[in-house]
Amino acid sequence: MGIGLLLQERGLVSRDQLDEAIETQTRTGERLDRVLVRMGYVRSEDVLQAIGQQFSMPIVDLASQEVPEETLQLLPPRLVFKQQCVPIEHQGNTLRVATCDPFELTAFDELRLLTNMDIELVLADETDLRKFIRTHYGVAGDTLEALGAGQEMAEDTADTGEDGLDQAEQASVIRLVNDLLVEAVRERATDVHIEPYEDSLAIRYRVDGVLVQAGVPATVNQFRNAIVSRLKIMANLNVAEKRVPQDGRITLRRNGREYDLRISIIPMLFGEGVVIRILSKTVALLELDELGMEPEVKQHWEQLISRPHGILLVTGPTGSGKSTTLYASLNQIVSDEVKIITVEDPAEYNIVGVNQIQVQREVGLDFATGLRSILRHDPDVIMVGEIRDRETAEMAVQASLTGHLVFSTLHTNDAAGALPRLLDMGIEPFLVSSTIEGVLAQRLVRRVCDECGMPWRPEPTDLPQGWPLPDTPLRRGAGCRECRNTGFHGRVGIYELLRIDEHLREMIVQRTNASRIAEEASQAGLLHTLVASGRIKVAGGLTIPAEVARATRD
Repeated sequence: MGIGLLLQERGLVSRDQLDEAIETQTRTGERLDRVLVRMGYVRSEDVLQAIGQQFSMPIVDLASQEVPEETLQLLPPRLVFKQQCVPIEHQGNTLRVATCDPFELTAFDELRLLTNMDIELVLADETDLRKFIRTHYGVAGDTLEALGAGQEMAEDTADTGEDGLDQAEQASVIRLVNDLLVEAVRERATDVHIEPYEDSLAIRYRVDGVLVQAGVPATVNQFRNAIVSRLKIMANLNVAEKRVPQDGRITLRRNGREYDLRISIIPMLFGEGVVIRILSKTVALLELDELGMEPEVKQHWEQLISRPHGILLVTGPTGSGKSTTLYASLNQIVSDEVKIITVEDPAEYNIVGVNQIQVQREVGLDFATGLRSILRHDPDVIMVGEIRDRETAEMAVQASLTGHLVFSTLHTNDAAGALPRLLDMGIEPFLVSSTIEGVLAQRLVRRVCDECGMPWRPEPTDLPQGWPLPDTPLRRGAGCRECRNTGFHGRVGIYELLRIDEHLREMIVQRTNASRIAEEASQAGLLHTLVASGRIKVAGGLTIPAEVARATRD
């Protein structure tokens, strides 16, 4: 019985749904049950149960399986990738093999002939199976296997530029690079790091702010130059130039979503190092209420962004969510009565009602130039992507003094540090004092996984120095398939807001240092610190003390 009739007989799909899926299958060539799942007519776990009962095959949870290395080696990777099956248990002359497709039973005759063993088939979820293969046989392992089988290469073949360029044009290398990028998107990575060493090539993903190994087989080292050359071709960079840094962009489309990849390539001792920043163009724009600010911080920030003029700064390291906060703030105040113009590098979100300018340095359009031109367009609110130099800072100050509300970002460790940073750029103290209205510093900490989070009473050794033992249980993740056994899934912001009053303005004019300003602001109730925000998030079960300490260096 075919899978369609099997599901219909069990009442999981109707005849009309089956006919619609068959029509789609005719166009796409997909397996019928996958079409039905994708169309939302049936759940994948129900399909798995139905197939298991039909074939009298047990179902295994691959996410909980611990398979010895010697068992994994009983099947060559080539067959694992080809048949989409994995060995999970070996007893005597019987090898237990997990598959998600038992319909091609003749394909498993090849396994019996190759291993000279009895093959016992068990069923596994397709998503779990693919993840198991990536984990134990490597990301893009099938592509690398095909590349290695397709050509015999000397050890130093990949060290010649010509070979790297020739390989970059091959379909297998194109697929290899695509596999690496798609895997990064699948793992929710914000950055991909490709790092050349003398005898190896390391590929790491930054997931939830922490670098993790991508799990690529060691044979990827043979194609290091081909990978870099392919990325250069995709980003329209100079493939032949290997002596100077190059920056470019790639647009990647995946499952209806569009991603903007920012490529940075730098020559290093043993080759060219690559870092790829992944930005989703179609990600939903967050509202101010969704950022996770404490009610007190949110109330004061809303008051600040409603002011008619002044400068509001958002500070923090790269990747701390500054742009997201700025966009949410602009989205809060956009209206028919307010004209908002931004100059950004790059424009990460599109906001209806906001005029956005993209920095193009190759034609001389930088932040300072864009800001100077913006003032002729009669704006009420201006956003500058980043204050990087004295010229941009001076233009922002002048815009504020002429009655505009200016938003921007700055790279400082805390809110109070933004004030001496502007002074160091050469801005006069009285100008900083009279224009800065507030500074918001922020960090992102990993969020406890909702799937495996559980109550937790920490021991004193589990807490950073200076943290008191809590009176009530906290939460932490035990580790599950959803969070890759890390206990964390996603991130949440912690915020530090500094508001400026007349006393602090006098201190700025006197060039008082940042720590003294923070101390005075805290005593006056004008400073809500990162640590205080982090402790509130910990008490609410959103994160753990070690995460707050890592993000704040507390």
